[in-house]
Amino acid sequence: MTEKEKRDNGQIYNPNHDEELKKEMLKTKDLCFEYNNLRPIEVEKRNELIKKIIGKIGENFLIEQSFICDYGYNIEIGDNFYSNHNLTILDAAKVKIGDNVFIAPNCGIYTASHPIDIIERNKGLEYASPVTIGNNVWIGGNVTILPGVTIGDNVTIGAGSVVTKSIPAGVIAYGNPCRIAKKI
Repeated sequence: MTEKEKRDNGQIYNPNHDEELKKEMLKTKDLCFEYNNLRPIEVEKRNELIKKIIGKIGENFLIEQSFICDYGYNIEIGDNFYSNHNLTILDAAKVKIGDNVFIAPNCGIYTASHPIDIIERNKGLEYASPVTIGNNVWIGGNVTILPGVTIGDNVTIGAGSVVTKSIPAGVIAYGNPCRIAKKI
């Protein structure tokens, strides 16, 4: 089994010793570099390029520069999406984002994780768990969303939160770790 197959099956894998994964990541990083260096007024070029980077993206979107991801093809974004500056998505596993999602500046969505065992971690091994964000979600500035998290529909995540566990639909949640503050 290749390292990519292990990754896609949710198994521990080594991205540093798989030529296919390294090539895919470098291609995507190069596209992100190109995207981030376009002039903001070049909206058509930006939209064309983001469609090459992201696996699936709906209608009516704007991703402010800078934007960074690992592979791109593991990202699915619905309609009416906006992210402010400095969005990072580490998409070793699937990242699904629904419709009407707004993300404030300096946010990170991470699917990759590393073993706790020092020997395994020092070998460069990792594993990945998907992240899902529902419809009508607002994510405040400087939020970190960790691997395996699902955020339900109609949710607001307060600024500075670290989302370590799934958040159900219809709530406001914030903090480190992120916790439900109130139902809406």
